Amino acid sequence: MLVYGRNVAKEILKSNKKVEKIIIQEDFNDDSVNSLIEKRGIRPEVMTKREFLRFDKYSHQGIILYIEDFKYCEIEDFIDDENSKVVILDHLEDPHNLGAIIRTCEAAGINGIIIPKDRSVSVNSTVMKTSAGALENVRIAMVTNLNQTIKKLKDNGFWLVGTDMENSVDYREIDYSGKIALVIGSEGFGMSESIKKSCDFIARIPMNGKINSLNASVAAGIMIYEVIRSNK
Repeated sequence: MLVYGRNVAKEILKSNKKVEKIIIQEDFNDDSVNSLIEKRGIRPEVMTKREFLRFDKYSHQGIILYIEDFKYCEIEDFIDDENSKVVILDHLEDPHNLGAIIRTCEAAGINGIIIPKDRSVSVNSTVMKTSAGALENVRIAMVTNLNQTIKKLKDNGFWLVGTDMENSVDYREIDYSGKIALVIGSEGFGMSESIKKSCDFIARIPMNGKINSLNASVAAGIMIYEVIRSNK
């Protein structure tokens, strides 16, 4: 997988992730990144600015890394904690939203993220860049059947909290103690009906302006920090 950007490069080079190749622009001068490259014992390929134009569609900041593909984990890796908090993304499609949510989850200390295999964005170079390196410290499980996964979570003592403006309660009125799975719906359609029916609570974020919806990553951020705040 191709990844790019200085923050991402730093996190990857600090980790034990295998780096297959590094390409830097001839005027690249980030001492901290160069030091990490040297510690890894990797000789980067140096390109001129003209040669680097082939990567212009990326916000590369003068550095490109080729690394092994992202390794997803199993949900069993993060659901056993008696106070586990997880985020379920119901067919999210925008890699920038996924990257931003990953960054928030890492900052807040969420135990893990669950995404479906089909009709959903997966971890790619854009997600890696948007997450600003947080991806290296977040556990993500990719599942074949979201409904079956939710049943498994409920069997393991999780309460499901969905997000929607209709038939819902103020997000600040919900008890988030114990095991919580927070569901964030897709950008265009929100939560699917089958997932909504599985939820124990449907939360809404009050909207006082003329706009009646929030970007998925913004809504996720508000909800995630309410879940964490309520457990302190």
